Amino acid sequence: MSTSHKSNRLAEEKSPYLLQHAYNPVDWYPWSEEAFSIAKHENKPVFLSIGYSTCHWCHVMAHESFEDQAIANMLNKDFISIKVDREERPDIDHIYMAVCQAMTGQGGWPLTVFLTPEKKPFFAGTYFPRSRKYNRAGMVEIIAQLASKWREDPERVRELGEQVTTETSQRLLENQTGGKLTEETLHEAFRMYVSNFDAENGGFGTFPKFPTSYNLSFLLRYYKKTGNEQALAMVEKTLDTMHRGGMYDHIGFGFARYSVDAQWLVPHFEKMLYDNALLVMTYIEAYQVTGKEQYAEVAEQIITYVLRDMTDAGGAFYSAEDADSDGVEGKFYVWTMDEVEDVLGIDDGDLYSEIYGLTESGNFEGQNIPNLLDTTLASSARRKGIPLDELKQRLETARVKLFAHRERRVHPGKDDKILTAWNGLMITALSKAARALDKPEYAAAATKAADFILRELRREDGRLLARYRDGEAAFLGYVDDYAFLVGGLIELYETTFELRFLREAVQLNADMLRLFGDEAKGGLFFYGSDAEQLLTRPKEIYDGAMPSGNGAAALNMLRLSRLTYDAKLSQAAEEQLQAFAGAVSKYPPGHALTLAALDFAYGAASEIVIAGDPAKPETQRMLRAVQRQYLPNALLVLHPPGAAGGAVRQLIPLVQDKLPLGGRATAYVCENFACQAPTQDVEELQNLSSH
Repeated sequence: MSTSHKSNRLAEEKSPYLLQHAYNPVDWYPWSEEAFSIAKHENKPVFLSIGYSTCHWCHVMAHESFEDQAIANMLNKDFISIKVDREERPDIDHIYMAVCQAMTGQGGWPLTVFLTPEKKPFFAGTYFPRSRKYNRAGMVEIIAQLASKWREDPERVRELGEQVTTETSQRLLENQTGGKLTEETLHEAFRMYVSNFDAENGGFGTFPKFPTSYNLSFLLRYYKKTGNEQALAMVEKTLDTMHRGGMYDHIGFGFARYSVDAQWLVPHFEKMLYDNALLVMTYIEAYQVTGKEQYAEVAEQIITYVLRDMTDAGGAFYSAEDADSDGVEGKFYVWTMDEVEDVLGIDDGDLYSEIYGLTESGNFEGQNIPNLLDTTLASSARRKGIPLDELKQRLETARVKLFAHRERRVHPGKDDKILTAWNGLMITALSKAARALDKPEYAAAATKAADFILRELRREDGRLLARYRDGEAAFLGYVDDYAFLVGGLIELYETTFELRFLREAVQLNADMLRLFGDEAKGGLFFYGSDAEQLLTRPKEIYDGAMPSGNGAAALNMLRLSRLTYDAKLSQAAEEQLQAFAGAVSKYPPGHALTLAALDFAYGAASEIVIAGDPAKPETQRMLRAVQRQYLPNALLVLHPPGAAGGAVRQLIPLVQDKLPLGGRATAYVCENFACQAPTQDVEELQNLSSH
């Protein structure tokens, strides 16, 4: 952030991204009615720039253009300039990104859009250099040309804005019904995943490679459902190669946003909370399915990173870490062999460099990204004649020393705002990990985060808010905030059996349906009926960087309806799936979380009630027997004795008449509305629940 100029209006904002531009010579406004009123009063078009704080090319464009006095003069003279943090206002970003994709065939950030004073877009793109290069028009010529067109014929520009708005609205609101979702949709999705799978490197497509962990989670569900070994093989290949590659931080843990190559070697170095939360879930699921400790280890390492580097003192989780430090992408993460040798000594330095692929010439701009793509620890141990446990210990000792050395470097910027939706995903991840690995400390971390969100990001009237930073909660929550938090609270209940979390989930889900539901056509709008009404009111069903809120909501409603015996919720879930049947049927792999809901709806969903005193070891053994298993379509409920049991019965009627027999912990397993004989044998419970 340049501070050679006086501050502009963004200095009063809380967003780390907006604050990065607070000392630009550009006369920035935050998104506000004031900005558009001034644009109308002065009859100027609007320059809208959307990005986020850890976006590398946003930094590049800021340095090249927004810190440049000449460009600032042009913008200040002929435009009203508005900056938006896409993570605070995904509603604005969603709409204008659709405009960019429609006008140019591509999208990304920074997002650059020129609007009429009525918010109608007439020109859009992503990154533009200061002057023409990379076969891209430069900001200097774009600004000059568009200012000229506005001066010469503003009505023609307004007509173009109206046309673009109409076409974009139609695209976003096009009828998504018309298809039919059946079990065959799941099989069609699997066939499409197979056709797009990179058998050599794992993952889907060519490059850049994104982790898209929700696709892998669907394939694990499909394997559970069908026993198809190819589904599991695709998951394992991808998880193994992703972790061995340079996209994984082998020194400090956690995954970067994506790999720029097909081999997972060179990452785009930013780390996002949502990616790491989703990947914890998938690695945990893979551990439950296969029993392979390596998947549990990766999940635990990611959690170590999040709890160490991405956790607020109040217990909630920060959003992201930048790719850049000292203005250089990846500088914090790369190494030379000489530096490694200085830290570790010659023998251990040579060992580390050999195993983690470090060379004199480097694998990234003359330096090295540690990776295991050319070896495994087991094969390295055999080759060097070192016992595997001894090799692992030496490498762990080396890692700790390298980490301590790296900590003294200039760190990448951290976006420390707290987003409700992304915290919901991390609460889910920690809850799943706590159950599968018997780690109560993970449940405690999830509880602390949930309590923070429910306390700090809700108004007195119960309305959920989207962002918290520096003591301020702001922006009415979007459908993702509700759907991901509700999902996290359901998972947290099934981990801690604190009934308050399930109550909150039920209430927030009801609020979501009221605020976002489309009674005419079904599905959930992206922003609420009480929010600022933008050019159009879209619904999102496609899984992008994160899975869609509509898909998450469908799965939540199915689970809550089974727990609470709420027939209206069951009907709402069915309508939710059918509302998007057309879109999902056209390309099932683009809707993995909706497919998970479909599998739950049409598969063999089960309810497992453990009736017993949670303070007794026999009850805990039964709970653990269920929790460690991979049971994606099962619901687990604890029915304790006494007053606590009465409260459970009020909220969860399915526990009625399911009592401890003879005063001993007893398990009841019900599937497809039929219950098996109760059991008090843990092994029998494992067999009953696993089918």
